[in-house]
Amino acid sequence: MAEILKLLKDGNKPSLLAAGVNAFLGLIKGIAFFFTGNVAMFAEMMHSLGDAANQFFVYIGSALSKKAPTKQFPSGFGRIVNLVCLFAVIIVAILSYETVKEGWHHFIHPTGESKGMLIALGVLFIGIILEGTVLAKAGVEILHEAGQEKAGISTIPKAFAYLNRAKPATKLVFMEDLVATGGNVLAFGAILIAHFTGWANIEGLVSMIIGCMMFYVVAKVFLDNARGVIGETDEEMLNHIAHLVLDDPNIKDIVRLEVIKEGEFLHVELVAEADANLSLAFLDDVRDHLTEVILSQKGVSKVAILFDEDDGKLEWKHIGNRPANSTLEQ
Repeated sequence: MAEILKLLKDGNKPSLLAAGVNAFLGLIKGIAFFFTGNVAMFAEMMHSLGDAANQFFVYIGSALSKKAPTKQFPSGFGRIVNLVCLFAVIIVAILSYETVKEGWHHFIHPTGESKGMLIALGVLFIGIILEGTVLAKAGVEILHEAGQEKAGISTIPKAFAYLNRAKPATKLVFMEDLVATGGNVLAFGAILIAHFTGWANIEGLVSMIIGCMMFYVVAKVFLDNARGVIGETDEEMLNHIAHLVLDDPNIKDIVRLEVIKEGEFLHVELVAEADANLSLAFLDDVRDHLTEVILSQKGVSKVAILFDEDDGKLEWKHIGNRPANSTLEQ
């Protein structure tokens, strides 16, 4: 139990915060839907409840992924977070379908203007504030994980540029809360339009739009985490580490270099060529130095290095220009 509690303390904080906020919003939106009968509010209730369940599972997965390797699982448990994200999007997919179906029904057979407009608008306004706050915090976390400074009011736009460098859990929270904030704004507008124009179909239309936005998150998160489960190469970090390795004067060439994403971490496997006249003791010192350098790079948790005899040919082709900044380094 002590180990589980310790792991939970290291879980992804933005996902836990988002889960709590969305559970609260799902509750008050459900109450508002009960009193108003507003189908846009129903869509937002489903959206918030789906996000709450999703993000809670992601928090658990991010915590368990930090469990230390064992004899039975020597590569560790990093990919658990990807598996949990895949499971979580199934829940969102089901709720997305229900949201679109209910929106279509209301669009074809509108029930007239909903009751309790002020209640619905008040709840949605609270949702915009809370979801926007979580979105901003997730944006700050993305910048932190990418080694960037906070950007104030431009944090959210700036976070888009570094979204692919974010941890799976943080990326999911950012995307879900981006859609959730947008959904709240759309639902807010739909209620006002329905009230002032009498076009009740707008609420069903917006419900379908919100459902489709949820489906987009499902597709994006599914593809990202499916690649993570299989084992995806981090091309940018691979290029960066190749430069660091070839900067060592004792390394003549790289035979093989793999930088594999293991959940929130990176595992590096390197086979390098060195002068055959170097002693084993000297090569061991070179290995220790390279291991220390590579482990100091952001996100790298495991390094395995082997040496081969130099054949006199430089064959490593994957290396490009050195990154212009040091954001990949800790």
